[in-house]
Amino acid sequence: MGDLIIRPGRAGDIAPLDALLARSYPRLLAKDYPPSVLVTAIPRIVKAQPKLVTCGTYFVALRDGVLLGGGGWTGGAPGTGVRGPSRLGHIRHFATDVDAVRQGVGRALMERVFETAVAAGVQSLACLSTRTAVPFYRGAGFRGDEEVEVQLDAGITFPAIRMSKVLC
Repeated sequence: MGDLIIRPGRAGDIAPLDALLARSYPRLLAKDYPPSVLVTAIPRIVKAQPKLVTCGTYFVALRDGVLLGGGGWTGGAPGTGVRGPSRLGHIRHFATDVDAVRQGVGRALMERVFETAVAAGVQSLACLSTRTAVPFYRGAGFRGDEEVEVQLDAGITFPAIRMSKVLC
C-alpha cells in the first residue's frame, strides 16, 4: 500500500468526492441518526461544494491514486460564508471513505488543516460535527457538546454538535 498524499482539492476531485460522500455517509451516520433524519438529510449533504473544494484550504487524501477523504477550513462560516473575527476559521465538510476509517486519513487531513490555518494567522477553529464524528474531533483536541440544528434547506434541519479548538 502506497503513502497517503494530502493536497489541495481540484475541480477534478468533485465527482470522486460526491461518490465517496454518497457511499460513506449513509453507512457511517446510520448508528447515530434515525432513518427519518437521514432520509431527508443525506441527499443534501452528499454533494461536494465546488467553490469549497477548489478554495485552496480544502484538502483531499489519496493513496495509490484513490481518493480516500477530504476536508478543510475557511474563514467564512458554513452555509453563510459570513466571516467572523479574522482569527477564527471554520472546519468544512470532512469525510473519510467508509472503508478507510481509522487508517489515519482524517488525522492526516486535520494535521494539514492545523498547519495551514496557523500559517494564515487563525487562532481557533469552529466545527459543526455530526454525532458520529465527535470522537474524531475530540481526539484532535476539539471541545464542546452543544447540540444545534443546522439548516440545510427548504426547512430541513440536521442535528450537529458545536465544537471548537484553540490553535495558539
